[in-house]
Amino acid sequence: MRRNWLVATAVAVAIGFGLAGGTEAANASSGTSSTPSGTLIPLTVGHRANLSVARANTATTCSYTNVIPTDRYKGLPPSTPDSSPFTALMITTQGVIGFQAETTAAPCTTNSFRFLADHGYYDLTHCHRLTLQGIYVLQCGDPTGTGSGGPGYQFNDENLSGATYPAGTVAMANAGPNTNGSQYFICWKASPLPPLYTPFGKVTSGMDVLQKIATAGDDQQNGPGDGYPNLYVGIVHMAVLGR
Repeated sequence: MRRNWLVATAVAVAIGFGLAGGTEAANASSGTSSTPSGTLIPLTVGHRANLSVARANTATTCSYTNVIPTDRYKGLPPSTPDSSPFTALMITTQGVIGFQAETTAAPCTTNSFRFLADHGYYDLTHCHRLTLQGIYVLQCGDPTGTGSGGPGYQFNDENLSGATYPAGTVAMANAGPNTNGSQYFICWKASPLPPLYTPFGKVTSGMDVLQKIATAGDDQQNGPGDGYPNLYVGIVHMAVLGR
């Protein structure tokens, strides 16, 4: 598995629950291992945050680099980001979750997300991971539904300096520094994750939907509190509003 993303660190999680990126990511959805409660999943060598990136990124040019895998490849987003504000509506089988994109703080990330949404990349996909301990996230954005898929390109981190992950944060999952693609996560509860994952949005509606999904639990296929959501979270359509 290459990209079942969210990287753990020894500092994350008071209860000793962590995540590693790629195969590194707690093998979410892979079912390849079961992690005992209270066991830290090792951090893969080289996974260090690029904390030099300013929280308010003023870059006017974005670099998107072709990589494998190329699942539902839509091409590369434009290198000049569209900085106009927008709201994304994640229309799911469990209800609608809306979030405001941080186009100023994370221009290249929001530019990529808008590009994929506009091209129907997220439509008819599903959220493949729910964590109920330690980091409290619902992870989505993989068209293969396995945790290993990606859009055929990657791009650099941004908006990391001083980043925190309160309830309602929308951020990029990754397989290490500067490996962002299509997978993202939403914090259904405040998460103690370290500043390694680009935050690019804030939920403005649908927190009740997230709570419903979390309350229903997961299948714990990767250890207690980390598995596939018991409630199927299919993304019927990802709508982008406000141009």
